[in-house]
Amino acid sequence: MNRQFSLAGLLRLRQAEQKAAESGLAAANSRSSSLRERRAEARSAIADSAGTVVDSTSLIGVAAARASAQSMLAELDALAAAAELEAAAAQADYTEARRRAVGLEKLETRHDTALVASELRAEQGALDEIASTAWHRKAGS
Repeated sequence: MNRQFSLAGLLRLRQAEQKAAESGLAAANSRSSSLRERRAEARSAIADSAGTVVDSTSLIGVAAARASAQSMLAELDALAAAAELEAAAAQADYTEARRRAVGLEKLETRHDTALVASELRAEQGALDEIASTAWHRKAGS
């Protein structure tokens, strides 16, 4: 039996693809989490910034601030939604890369098991031959 796994190069490639997909997934999850935190902080800041209105000028200022905050929240919502889609795509890429690598890893494990079994059979055959030869010598004397 061939001692080296014939698909070892392909297995290394698949494992490298899996690592790349894993790092892409981690980056996408990090971006998504960061945007969720920024959105929550912005919502909290808007809720805490209820100004007091004493005249029409302050009312206009409060209205402008709220409109700006709503615009900022809409942008953050859009960014967060895009980041969630990106994270879902990265998860799918990682899952596919892992699936391709696992199949080859199983083949490598089977190859290694068969190689060990072959080596053990050869060793047992040699031991049997030695024992048989020794027995015949002893019986012949």
